[in-house]
Amino acid sequence: MNPGGHDAFVTTRWTRVLAACGDSESARGALAELCSAYYGPVVAFLEKTGCGDDEPREVAHEFFASLLSRDGIDGVDRSRGRFRSYLLGAVKHHVANRRLKASREKRGGNVGHQALDPSTDTEADVPIAVPLTAGDAWFDRAWALALVERALAVLAEEADADGTTREFAELKAWLSWDAAPGSQAAAAARLGINEGALKVAVHRLRRRFRELLRAEIAQTLPDATDVDDEMRYLADVLGSQ
Repeated sequence: MNPGGHDAFVTTRWTRVLAACGDSESARGALAELCSAYYGPVVAFLEKTGCGDDEPREVAHEFFASLLSRDGIDGVDRSRGRFRSYLLGAVKHHVANRRLKASREKRGGNVGHQALDPSTDTEADVPIAVPLTAGDAWFDRAWALALVERALAVLAEEADADGTTREFAELKAWLSWDAAPGSQAAAAARLGINEGALKVAVHRLRRRFRELLRAEIAQTLPDATDVDDEMRYLADVLGSQ
């Protein structure tokens, strides 16, 4: 089955969350899996934008604990789009709520406040330490790198199962956005194959890599028609650095 096809979205993690609005164990588990997979981009965003006197990882743990609580998961709105956008909007609001609380406590006004809705989109007016565009770009790049790392991890597992770990270690350079892969002739010589065979192997590896990226991206989208757009966007994010 084509990972980008419509049928692939019947049981994906984010669509399970959106369909149930958090009101099922399946949806709660799916959101937990997504949060675990994309913990890194949230930490990167907090490191870049700042989170007061607290450590970014401590704030990230606090944020995810809140998000996965009953109240947090019930805030998931089925009309929202990409999980990437939802998560970024949620962490911005978490940081804004923390700052509002800290400001009130500093003034001695220990009064309750209404928490901001974590399901809001990323265009909300939330005060953070750097311009929103800078923080958003940092988050999106970390997100794209997390997707790549997850796809590479699957490829490594497949190579280990197939007994082709040495070949994968040699060929994975041709999957990188930010490094020159070197000479294919030299790589072929190291593997003891001709250059034509190496080109075929690289082509197959790239095709499988793309399939895995599409499948992973699909898990974070509500609509199959968005996969190609998301692929292009994330490639642009990686290529712009």
